[in-house]
Amino acid sequence: MKLWAVMWRSKNRLEGLREHLLQYKYTNVEGSLPALFCTRRVARKWIIDNFVYIKRRSDLRAEPHGWRMPRPVRVTITPNEKAEGLR
Repeated sequence: MKLWAVMWRSKNRLEGLREHLLQYKYTNVEGSLPALFCTRRVARKWIIDNFVYIKRRSDLRAEPHGWRMPRPVRVTITPNEKAEGLR
């Protein structure tokens, strides 16, 4: 199954380039799923609704943060048939 996710991006001298898929509630719970969307348009709307402030804040885009606007990325979801407890 092919869906759209949102990739967080930041680049600074301390950590270099960092990228990861964003979640709906910004939780760091291990095993939680990323935010997934059926269309790129919906993913882009979610990005604008939640992260447009980054585009307007040059202090967040500069060092030491180096934040960039998140981007929609195409992802492929593959079922894991060996996973137990998901049935």
